[in-house]
Amino acid sequence: MRWLGIAVIGFLGGVTSGLFGVGGGVVFVPLLMIFFGFNPHLAIGSSLVAIVPTAVVGAFRHFSSGRVDWKVALALVCFAMAGAWLGAGISLRMDVALLRKFYAVFLFVVAFRLLAKS
Repeated sequence: MRWLGIAVIGFLGGVTSGLFGVGGGVVFVPLLMIFFGFNPHLAIGSSLVAIVPTAVVGAFRHFSSGRVDWKVALALVCFAMAGAWLGAGISLRMDVALLRKFYAVFLFVVAFRLLAKS
């Protein structure tokens, strides 16, 4: 049953990744924490590994449709890699309970901003 649940989470993350450009941090991480009891560090690390091939497949589909601004994408890649290195270092030093709270606040703020802009 556990692997079926993980497969469903993977599928949902893939759909949201291709549809909205999100998947790991918005789907994989919270669902692994809620339904499988992963601590935030384990959920984040597992999500980051899983999102690489997911992003490649989604990016290929968007690229095939001519929907990629290469200048913006390359700038994002350069700075996102530096930010990911820094963010992972900070995350790994944080207490699990504090990380969980920061993550919940982050998701709430993003959701509120999206709803407010509608």
